[in-house]
Amino acid sequence: MALEQFEYDNKIVRNFAVATVVWGIVGFIVGLIVALKLVWPETLAGIPELSYGRLRPLHTNAVIFAFAGNAIFMGVYYSLPRLLKTNMWSKKLSAFNFWGWQAIIVSAALTLPLGFTSSKEYAELEWPIDIAIAVVWVAFGWNMIATILKRREKHIYVAIWFYIATFVTVAVLHIVNNLEIPFSMMKSYSFFSGVQDALVQWWYGHNAVAFFLTTPFLGIMYYFIPKAANRPVYSYKLSIVHFWALIFIYIWAGPHHLLYTSLPDWAQSLGTVFSVMLIAPSWGGMINGLLTLRGAYDRVRENPVLKFLVVGVTAYGMSTFEGPMLSIKNINAIAHYTDYIIAHVHMGALAWNGGLSFAMLYFIIPRIYQTKLFSKSLANTHFWFATLGLLFYTIPLYIAGITQSLMWKEFTADGFLQYPNFVETVDQIIPMYVLRVIGGTLYITGAVIAVFNLYKTAKSGTLLAAEKDEAPALIKTKEPMPALGRSWHHWLEAKPVLFTVLTVIAILIGGIVEFIPTAMVESNIPKIASVKPYTPLELIGRDIYIREGCNNCHSQMVRPFRSETERYGEYSKAGEFVYDHPFLWGSRRTGPDLHRVGGKYPDSWHYLHMSEPVSTSPGSIMPRYPWMYENDIVYSNLDAKISALKVLNVPYDFEPGMAEQDARMQAEVITSGLKNAGFDANADKEIIAVIAYLQRLGTDIKAQSTQTASLE
Repeated sequence: MALEQFEYDNKIVRNFAVATVVWGIVGFIVGLIVALKLVWPETLAGIPELSYGRLRPLHTNAVIFAFAGNAIFMGVYYSLPRLLKTNMWSKKLSAFNFWGWQAIIVSAALTLPLGFTSSKEYAELEWPIDIAIAVVWVAFGWNMIATILKRREKHIYVAIWFYIATFVTVAVLHIVNNLEIPFSMMKSYSFFSGVQDALVQWWYGHNAVAFFLTTPFLGIMYYFIPKAANRPVYSYKLSIVHFWALIFIYIWAGPHHLLYTSLPDWAQSLGTVFSVMLIAPSWGGMINGLLTLRGAYDRVRENPVLKFLVVGVTAYGMSTFEGPMLSIKNINAIAHYTDYIIAHVHMGALAWNGGLSFAMLYFIIPRIYQTKLFSKSLANTHFWFATLGLLFYTIPLYIAGITQSLMWKEFTADGFLQYPNFVETVDQIIPMYVLRVIGGTLYITGAVIAVFNLYKTAKSGTLLAAEKDEAPALIKTKEPMPALGRSWHHWLEAKPVLFTVLTVIAILIGGIVEFIPTAMVESNIPKIASVKPYTPLELIGRDIYIREGCNNCHSQMVRPFRSETERYGEYSKAGEFVYDHPFLWGSRRTGPDLHRVGGKYPDSWHYLHMSEPVSTSPGSIMPRYPWMYENDIVYSNLDAKISALKVLNVPYDFEPGMAEQDARMQAEVITSGLKNAGFDANADKEIIAVIAYLQRLGTDIKAQSTQTASLE
C-alpha cells in the first residue's frame, strides 16, 4: 500500500506554547497581587483599575482561559494530528484560533479592570467579547472535526473522545449562560433572573470546570502519559466507562454549588446525588492514568515530565474526591462561602492543570526544536518549587476555611453568637493569608525558572515548523453494527460524526431535566407581592456595585441556619430575586452577607464605611473606594437600562426622561440626610447611588411583614 506524505504544523504549537507561559506568568502575578491585598489592603490602593474587586475576575480569567486555555490548544494541536496521521484541516483556521483567542484575552485584560463585567463567575466578560469567544471556539471545533473526518487512522483514540466532548459541551454552556440583553456597547443584563439565573450560571460554572479544565486535560493525560512513559494505556475498557460515565454525570452536578439556597430542593438533591456518583468515573480516570505508569516508576524520579504528570493526576484524584464530598449537605454547610473552597479549586488549578501544562511544555518544546531540554536539574527545581508552593497555598486555606465556619456558627452557653462581629473571623485567618502569599510566591518562582529553561532550550535548537510524516490512506469500508460489547464501541470509534451526536445527547439530558422546570417555567418561582423592581437610583447603584466586584467578597443569600438568621436576619426567599438581572448570591464571604443590610445602618455609616472601612469596622481588610466620591452618576444610559429590563418583563412604567427625574429626587433625599449628619455630600456622586442600593437590600420582605401585621 502506497504511503502518503503530510506535515505536522509545529509553528501553531509553538505559538500556543509561548502564549501559555506568557499568560501563565501574568495570571499568577495578578493572583499574587490579589492575595497581597487580603493581607495589606493598602497594596496599590486608590487606583480603581487595580482594586481587589476588579482584579480578582481578571486573575481567574487569566489563569483559566489564558493559561489553561492556551495549554489546551497547545496539547490538541500537537496530539490530534499525530493521533489521526494527518495535518490539521486548515492552517488559516488554526491561525484564526490563535490570534482570535489572544485578542479575547487582551480584551479581558482591558475591560475587567475598567469595570465592564457581567458579575457571573468564570463568565464575567461582556456581550461583545462573549460573541467573539463563540466565533473563535466554533472555528476551533470546525477545524478539529474536519481534521478528524480527513484522518488516516480509522479508529479515533480515547484522547480525541475527550476533545470532542470539550468542544460541543463548552459551546452549549457558553451560549446558554451568556444570553443577555445589551443596553450599551459594553454592558448588558442577563436574560435570566434570580433563582433561574443562579441555576443557569452554576450549570455553566461547574461544567466550565468539568469541560474546560477537566475533559481536555484528561485527553491530554491519555496522550502524554503513554508517550512519556512509553507504555500503552492501562485499560481500554476502563477508558470507555470513564468517558461516557463522566460526561453524562458531570452535567447534572451544578446545583451542588447552591445547596441551602433558594433553589428548589429537588434541584439541590439532584445535584448532590450526581455529584457523589462522580467519584466513580473520576477515580477510574485517575487509576487508568497512574497504572499506565506501572513498571516506569524508576523513571519518574528522574524525568520531570513524568513528575508533573504524576502529581497532576494525583491532584485530580484528590480534587474529584473533595468535590463530591463537598456536595453532601452536611459538609457543604461547613465549607461553602469559606476559604476551604478557594483551597479546593487551587489544588486542581495549580497541580492538575498547572502540572499537566508544564509537563506538556517540557515534553513538546525539545521535540519541536529538535534538541534536548536545556537543564533537567532546573526542571526538577521547578517541580519542587511548584509542589511546595501548592502545599503552602492550600493547607493554610483549608485551615482558614474550617476556622471561618466554626467561628461563624459558634454560640455561647446563653444562646448568643460567640463572634457576632464578622471582622473577628477575618483577624483570625490573616496569618493563613500570609502563608498563601508565600506559597504563591514559591509557585511563581518555579514558573519563572521554567520560562528560563524553556527559552534556553528553544535557543539551543531550531524550530521544525513543518514536521514530515507518512501513513497509508484510510480505506473506507462499511461495517455492520455489532452486538453490544467492546466491538460495539470499537465500531463507534470509526464513526466520529455519530460519536459526536451521541456525546451531545449524553451532555444535554441532565441539563434539560434541571434547566427547563426551573429556568424556563416562571410559575415555579413563587411571587411575593411586596417585592418591587429597583428604583432608577437603586438600579444605578447596583450596577456600580457589580462594576466594583463587591459580589466577589459579599454574598446576598441568607441560608436557613440559626447562625445565619441570628447574624443577618430572616433567610432568603426565592421570590425576592425575581427582578435581579443578574443574581448576586456570591460564592465566598470575605465580608459579611449583605442581603438584609438595608436599614441596618444609617446612610452616614455607609458613607463613612466606603471611604474609610476601618473607621466603622476596625480590623477590616475591605479596600477604600475614593473614586465613588469623585465620579459623577451617569444618567445618560438610564432610559436604555429601563428599556432593556422591560424587555425582560421587569414592570417599569417610566416615560423617557422620567426615570432620571425619579433618581435625582431620591439622590437629593439621601444627600439631605447626610448633610444633616454633618457630611459634605454631593447628590451627583456615585456613592449616593450605592447607598440607595445597599439600603434597599432585604427591605421588600420587611414591607411584606409590616403589611401582614397591619392586616392582622
